[in-house]
Amino acid sequence: MASDGAFMLVADDGRVIEWSASAQETFGLSPQEAVGRRVGELVRDGGGVAGAGAGVHRGASVSLAVRPVLTGSALVWEVGTGGGADDGWTSAVLRTLSTCSPMIFHVLDRELRIVQVSCDSDGGSASLLGEVFPDAYGLTTPAEEEKAARGVLATGEPALDRVVRARVPGGSRSKHYSLSYIRLEDADGDVLGLVVLALDVTDRMRALQRLEVLEAVRGSVGEHLDVIAVCRALTDAVVPGFCGIATVDVIEDVVRGEDPPLAPVPLDVPLLRTAFRGPVAAHPVGEVSRVPDGTPFSRVLADLRPRLVPVERDSLWLPADPARAAAIEQSAAHSLIVAPLALRGRAMGVVSFYRHGAEEHFEEEDIALAADVCAHVAVCIDNARRFTRERTIAVAMKRRLLPQRPAVTSAVDFTHLHLPGPGGGGAWFDVIELAGARTALVLGDVAGRGIATTTTMGQLRTVIHSLAALDLEPDELMARLSDTAARLAAERAALPAGDSLHDQPLTAGCLIAVYDAVEQRCTIVRAGLSDPYVVHPDGRAALVPVPEGPVLAGSDHAPFPAATVELPEGSILALGNEDLPASTGLLCPLLAEGVDQSLEDVCDTIAYALRDRHETEKLLLLARVRAFPADRVLVLPLPAEEQAAPLARAATRRQLEAWNIGEEDAFTAEIIVSELVGNAVRYGGPPLGLRLVLDHHLTCEVSDAAQCAPHLKHARTVDEDGRGLFIIASLADSWGTRYCGNGKTVWAQQSMSPAP
Repeated sequence: MASDGAFMLVADDGRVIEWSASAQETFGLSPQEAVGRRVGELVRDGGGVAGAGAGVHRGASVSLAVRPVLTGSALVWEVGTGGGADDGWTSAVLRTLSTCSPMIFHVLDRELRIVQVSCDSDGGSASLLGEVFPDAYGLTTPAEEEKAARGVLATGEPALDRVVRARVPGGSRSKHYSLSYIRLEDADGDVLGLVVLALDVTDRMRALQRLEVLEAVRGSVGEHLDVIAVCRALTDAVVPGFCGIATVDVIEDVVRGEDPPLAPVPLDVPLLRTAFRGPVAAHPVGEVSRVPDGTPFSRVLADLRPRLVPVERDSLWLPADPARAAAIEQSAAHSLIVAPLALRGRAMGVVSFYRHGAEEHFEEEDIALAADVCAHVAVCIDNARRFTRERTIAVAMKRRLLPQRPAVTSAVDFTHLHLPGPGGGGAWFDVIELAGARTALVLGDVAGRGIATTTTMGQLRTVIHSLAALDLEPDELMARLSDTAARLAAERAALPAGDSLHDQPLTAGCLIAVYDAVEQRCTIVRAGLSDPYVVHPDGRAALVPVPEGPVLAGSDHAPFPAATVELPEGSILALGNEDLPASTGLLCPLLAEGVDQSLEDVCDTIAYALRDRHETEKLLLLARVRAFPADRVLVLPLPAEEQAAPLARAATRRQLEAWNIGEEDAFTAEIIVSELVGNAVRYGGPPLGLRLVLDHHLTCEVSDAAQCAPHLKHARTVDEDGRGLFIIASLADSWGTRYCGNGKTVWAQQSMSPAP
């Protein structure tokens, strides 16, 4: 016997190889009757009952203990008497060991040679005896496993659940094992070898691998709102975790944002190669081609069903696509899954997954994973397609809403630089000619992107044009624009909760600069945008400190303070929706260098300097101011008496003759001046003044110190007065009232033609 007190020794297959006198007395069986038989049979035949950790026979209860013992090169199980009730599980343990188990037991000697192994599912355990364990299973990392095993021999610390990969001889797929190393010692503590437990976890690892691939796709593909970027993210996520080669072909119309066609897809529909990852490509990325008939790809686009396709030299579909056949041969591809990109019965494209070289062949279970991956990608492509379509519409709308042919003014020369962001934006500008050689420069930016942002931009731009026609001061114009934006924001908030705009607050910034070419003075007011910059004729570039007002439609209802600066002729005013000098440090030097250049050249230089900085939309408006010629302006103070009208008419007549204005136009101008001065004498307050400005139009301005607003009346036939503004409105192209701190100016504008 192996040790004192041992009842029996049992081989690894559960058969008794030694039987003690104590066992004979306890179970009533002689050694001749017990040796060679299985333990479970002896317990039943001998009348023993296994339970509660004890062997029971003829009213006697005996506790048993089971432990492995290495005898020579064989591992046997010693069953002996124990001191505790827990040792009585022996019968159950022996019965379990005698049956097939998913775990394979190995006994190694100190040289890591296999000296004993339990039966495995392949029935090849006998061929492993005598081999070095790491080499016997064809492990892909034998050196690492040998190091781990010898570490357990040296320290006695078990190494548990080490997942390794093993090559299967003659097979197309490998296996994964979970290995646990435990040091084996005798009763004196001497090291005998190792017990290695191997559990086949191939199915678990493959399931985990599929889950990792799916999670990689879901974690990276949905981050983009561009069809091509989505497809590139797909190939990056599946190679090499799922396959060695991946190609994505999307219907060309889908890339442009159009609706995908219903299946079956006609063969003449062009597909764009949007992404590829692998060694050899049949078609380069960006090439447009059509799917040949009689191939797996045309079949997938016809029935939207993924399929596993064997790739062999005599495959019938390869001759139909010579370019792909050549690429397959060069890359040594041997297994292919073709899956559709489809959503709600509409086809968007097709994805091809290849395995090549030493990679394992695809299995039927891989089709389900490919289908799940493509289903998720199809949703992402549809989102990107819708975004592309909306962006295309928004860009077209914005192009129509922005100034198509900005007015040519005598006060400023201007140009603009527009760098669109990745998702468009709501930046806009306007150059509006005002009466009296004045020009309004407007730059605004609505937060957000898409059709809703573009629509809001168009609404605010329309409001600015309407308010500019009233000749409001810049701060008053900005305040009324903010009121309009607040009403638009309230309309958004009142939309149903399911509306996409309900939770999108309306926020916009704006900057308005009104330049008076006669006074060479510019009044600026801003709401949220950065300060403008001015470059003086001598090249000095500086920030124009304008007090910041609240953003449009914001919660702050503070006023919009204005700042007035002198702008000598030749100065350049730069308005931007971003603080480009602070963010790049480039604008001021470039503007200073471009003081003698054309504005278009300055914009080009700035665009070159801002390359690769298109993460946000950038809009820059440059305006070079000019002084209005003094000989085109007449300024005449007037007395606040009845003779003011005749004086004004006479001065107007003389000046129009000097300007070579035709007699008919001059007569009309005299009537307008007479009515304006008459109203100022009757309803205004001193001092009075007349100013004539000849630009593209003749502007007649009469100023007084009163703040009362003129009112257009429709006088009755019997009325002797009340027709002044009515006459002015009938004769002039436009008229209006401009208020300032010390009174108001009523003006009228009419077209002029030179005398023959």
